[in-house]
Amino acid sequence: MTEKTRTLGTDSPLAVSSLGLGCMGMSEFYGTPDEDAGLATIHRALDLGITFLDTADMYGPFTNEKLVGRAIAGRRDEVQLATKFGNVRGPNGERLGISGRPEYVRQACDASLQRLGVDHIDLYYQHRVDPNTPIEDTVGAMAELVDAGKVRHLGLSEASPATIRRAHAVHPITALETEYSLFTRDLEAEILPTIRELGIGLVPYSPLGRGILTGRLTADSLAQDGDARASRYFPRFQGEALEANLRLVENVKALAAEKGVTPGQIALAWVLAQGDDVVPIPGTKRVEYLEENAAARDIVLTDAELEALAAAVPQDAVKGSRYGDMSSIDNG
Repeated sequence: MTEKTRTLGTDSPLAVSSLGLGCMGMSEFYGTPDEDAGLATIHRALDLGITFLDTADMYGPFTNEKLVGRAIAGRRDEVQLATKFGNVRGPNGERLGISGRPEYVRQACDASLQRLGVDHIDLYYQHRVDPNTPIEDTVGAMAELVDAGKVRHLGLSEASPATIRRAHAVHPITALETEYSLFTRDLEAEILPTIRELGIGLVPYSPLGRGILTGRLTADSLAQDGDARASRYFPRFQGEALEANLRLVENVKALAAEKGVTPGQIALAWVLAQGDDVVPIPGTKRVEYLEENAAARDIVLTDAELEALAAAVPQDAVKGSRYGDMSSIDNG
């Protein structure tokens, strides 16, 4: 049975639930938003001990933080609240680039606090690294937020090993949020060793491969209105790449059936088994899927099962890049 709490970071440690909840899809990108369903899902998560909630100012844009704020009203003390800045968007959803400028950091934090209706953020991430602003300047401004009591711990998202080292030298970084799943394992080469050397926790987003590892996704289901995965922005879900990737999912389905669990559960259990410093944040806007994910905490995988899962999805067998445009991913 997986412990129900884990600690991110050693120099600036933050105890969180062993499984988090990504709230993005409640407001944007995965079909039609449903605020009532989102509120119900967050409330159920807290009841199940999933108290590490992840949002960002860009989701919606701006509406997801408000949703999370409403959901945790009266229960703030139960929650480890994470949000992010850096992907700049306008009120109509337009994308305005990436900013890590100190004045923007301060402005973004104050705006997030107001939308969330809280007096502090437990974990504040730079969502994407700004190539035009030295990371030392950005993290220096973030550190000032810690000194002011507005933020408790600092994080980075999609940062390279070199950037992580430079940031950590300015102020302890508690967690790195990046994509990690059976379908996305490239961080194992350099990023994971770097953050473990520095005592930084890992928060994998899309630990179910953007839903493909649940076994429920098909070309037809992707066609629903408003699902961003159907766009060219996500090459793994296009044409022949999708067909090849769905064949890999069949391998995971077979192993899950042997274990008597769902494909999504065994995929999440694999991520959880990668270390006590790993806290995945699968996203969902439905209570039934939340409950399914929560049960993955109790699945124990043997070494042989872990090896079989890794072999079922060879890294070089996954077709398509994570994003159609990887230019916003920091390469140091």
